[in-house]
Amino acid sequence: MQMTPLGRTGMTVSRLCLGTMTFGNQTAPEEAFAQIERAQAAGINFMDCAEMYPVNPVRAESVGRSEEILGAWFARSGRRQDWILATKITGEGQKAVRDGAPITPETIRAAIEGSLKRLRCEVIDLYQFHWPNRGSYAFRQSWRFAPWTQDREATRQHMADALGTLAEEVARGTIRAFGLSNESTWGTAEWLRIAADTGGPRVASVQNEYSLLCRMADTDLAELLVNEEVGLLPYSPLAAGLLTGKYQGGAVPEGSRMALNGTLGGRKTDRAFEAVAAYLDLARAHGIDPVHMALAWAAGRPFVTSAIFGATTLAQLEHLLGAADLVLPEDLLAALDDLHKAHPMPY
Repeated sequence: MQMTPLGRTGMTVSRLCLGTMTFGNQTAPEEAFAQIERAQAAGINFMDCAEMYPVNPVRAESVGRSEEILGAWFARSGRRQDWILATKITGEGQKAVRDGAPITPETIRAAIEGSLKRLRCEVIDLYQFHWPNRGSYAFRQSWRFAPWTQDREATRQHMADALGTLAEEVARGTIRAFGLSNESTWGTAEWLRIAADTGGPRVASVQNEYSLLCRMADTDLAELLVNEEVGLLPYSPLAAGLLTGKYQGGAVPEGSRMALNGTLGGRKTDRAFEAVAAYLDLARAHGIDPVHMALAWAAGRPFVTSAIFGATTLAQLEHLLGAADLVLPEDLLAALDDLHKAHPMPY
C-alpha cells in the first residue's frame, strides 16, 4: 500500500482511506469490525468518520453511532495506535446535531469532547469542519451558491476565532491536525492565511467530493492544494455507486444507497447514466474492472493524499481493495480526460 504525507503534519497515511458513514446503519457493528480488520491487513492505516454518522438517513437517534462503533473496536482490539483517525464537527443547519447550531468556539469544544468519548480515545489525529458556516457549493448546491450574500469580515472573524480554539485543543492534546471539508478555493486560502497570521493550526487537507463524474477540484482548488502542500481527500470516488454500473438500466439493488436515497442526493440524472455507460465501455475496452479504474484514478491524482471509500459489506470491501496498488496507464488516463470533456459534471 502506497503511503503519502498528510499535508505538513508529519503524519503519513495510506493511499486509500476507510470511510465509515454506513457503520451503525447499513453496516452492523460486527461487520464493521471485520471491515476495519481487513482494511488494516491490506495496509490501510487511515479511517474517516464524523460525529453525525451514520447517514442515509441522518437521524437524531443515530447521531454518533459510527464513532461509537470505532470506539468499541479500539477498546476491544487495543489497536488505536495503528490508525490515523479523522472525524468531523457538523456544520450549521443539520437539525439532528445541536439543533443546527453553527461551528463556534463553544460547539468545537463540545463536539471534540463528544467525539473523544464515543471514540474511546484521547486524541483525534485529523479534526475536520464538515462544511463552512457561510454555506457551500457542495452537495449539488453549486447551481444556487451565492457567495455575494456572504459577510466577508464576519467569515474572517469566525475563522480567527475557530483557529484560536483549535490551537488550544492542539496544545491540550485532544487533536493533532486540522482539515476542511466541502470547502472552496477562497475559503481554503483564507484559512491558510489567517492561520499563518495568528499561529493557528495550518490546514492539512480538504475533503471534497471528487470522482470521474465530479471533477470540480481540478482547476483552482488543485492549484492551491499543490502549491500550499494541502492534500485532497476525495469522498464519493465512485460517485455514490454510480461508477460501479450497478444502477444502469434502471436497476436498484436491494439494500443499496439508491434504495435508501432514491436520487443519490441529486446525482441520479439521465446525463449521469450516459456518462457512466461511457466509462463502463472504456473500462471494458481496457480489460479493467470499472470500480478499480474509478478508485485508482481518484487515488492517483497528483494533488490527492488519500481517496476515501466506503463499503456496506465485507465482500464489497474485498472488491474495492483490488484498486490498492493499481496504476493506470497513460493511454487510459488520456482517454478518461477525453470522456470528461464529452461528459462534464452530469449532476
